[in-house]
Amino acid sequence: MGSLVFLAIVIGIIVFLVGIYNRLVNLRNRVRNGFSQIDVQLTRRYDLIPNLVETVKGYMKHERETLEAVIEARNSAMTGLKNVDPTDPSTIKALAAAETTLGGSLGKLFALAESYPDLKANETMIKLQEELATTENKVAFSRQAFNDAVMIYNTACESFPNNFIAGPFGFKTTEFLEIESEVKRSTPEVSFT
Repeated sequence: MGSLVFLAIVIGIIVFLVGIYNRLVNLRNRVRNGFSQIDVQLTRRYDLIPNLVETVKGYMKHERETLEAVIEARNSAMTGLKNVDPTDPSTIKALAAAETTLGGSLGKLFALAESYPDLKANETMIKLQEELATTENKVAFSRQAFNDAVMIYNTACESFPNNFIAGPFGFKTTEFLEIESEVKRSTPEVSFT
């Protein structure tokens, strides 16, 4: 009788530990899936940028440095995206830095484009700006879903008793994808004159 109770306790503990392990696997896969949604949107964004640069090139012949900076930032971000492991914090940080640089370059490009009335009125330019804005919104939604998955996964990895399973089996916390925006950090000016 005592051995049956002991066996039932051991089986119960094993089932409990397997349940924790399977939950951690499920959450890690949700993080990867969340990142794959970001990957789709960022790839679309990267594909739009060369068309944007080609459209702008004809109007902004004297702004070669800005155009080259946009292309260089795009290529750097694409490389970062290809090298991302969503569960590796260092690759997430590298992608976020590349995306921040790309966002700054695109911001400068759009600011310069304001100086060219013919370019602002160009139908292709308007369409590309709309597509980029739509894609940026999709990236933001995908990033939010990814960050939510990361939060749930990290909490599961760090919580007791999961942390006794997470560490030995290689479940490590990961990083949120935070893309800094100059607009987000700047204080808007308000004037009533």
